[in-house]
Amino acid sequence: MSTRTTTTAPDFASKSVPRHLARGAIGLALIGGALALVPVVGPVALLAAPLALVAFRGCPTCWAVGLAQTVSRGRLERQCADGVCTLEKRPRTPVRQ
Repeated sequence: MSTRTTTTAPDFASKSVPRHLARGAIGLALIGGALALVPVVGPVALLAAPLALVAFRGCPTCWAVGLAQTVSRGRLERQCADGVCTLEKRPRTPVRQ
């Protein structure tokens, strides 16, 4: 007998893939801008780096994990039986018109 479990793992996903990619572009631009402006503005330019962490919702790795979660959301289902958990494709439900 398989039971569906819910996890309490952190959720880094966004509501949509374009929104998630936009957050990543903003974060990358802020980090790049902060580093590129150091010779011109000085260390004050590094104040943009924490804003990048806000855009990424943590580190760039957290953003990458969130991208994977956003893409797979609703397509995969975790099923556990007898202490063994697997990821399976969620069965498609017909769309009502």
